[in-house]
Amino acid sequence: MLSEIDLVASPGQTTAIVGSTGAGKTTLISLIPRLFDATTGTVGVGGVNVADHDPEELWSKIGLVPQKAFLFSGTVASNLRYGAGDATEEQMWEALEIAQAAEFVSAMPGGLEARIAQGGANVSGGQRQRLAIARAVIRRPDIYLFDDSFSALDVATDARVRAGLTPIVAEATVITVAQRVFTITDADQIIVLENGRIVGRGTHDELIVGCPTYAEIVDSQLREAA
Repeated sequence: MLSEIDLVASPGQTTAIVGSTGAGKTTLISLIPRLFDATTGTVGVGGVNVADHDPEELWSKIGLVPQKAFLFSGTVASNLRYGAGDATEEQMWEALEIAQAAEFVSAMPGGLEARIAQGGANVSGGQRQRLAIARAVIRRPDIYLFDDSFSALDVATDARVRAGLTPIVAEATVITVAQRVFTITDADQIIVLENGRIVGRGTHDELIVGCPTYAEIVDSQLREAA
């Protein structure tokens, strides 16, 4: 349960959200596309309460890559067109390149017309995540929501995807939930959640010094990596 949340995420900036399991990260990010509605307070997009937005208009502004990437039964192309219904082949390949998915899609029988099973059961977890990222990118939305969307990627692929995304999202509002702290150290602001409350806010360097919860998360991950 979230409480006392006061947060502004601005265009041209990346806001990262970190915290332990159950801290409320996914719940917080889900309020923006109205997967959940706030019971008190308001959530605004462009200065307008999301509850007052036309749902289709609201969703057209958002590129969401959920924690568990889901693909629909069909083809690679039909899945990408859930992001942009009029996408050309050139635009699809560009989005796949950005998401580091072009190589494995090229190797699939049929390429863009390769079959995708319901839920993406016939591709790996990392491939599902990259296809879901491509589906969000092809829309070129105003807001990108990445809910731990890189967790199934190895470190090298994660870095390449983020590098590919950097120029694409430069003017957008980016909100990313992250488990691996080292991937968001350059975020413009990092929000630290604990038990549904914000217990830290700032840059990586500021939080290392001023937020014990954040410092503990970083120290724990460094020990695991050692």
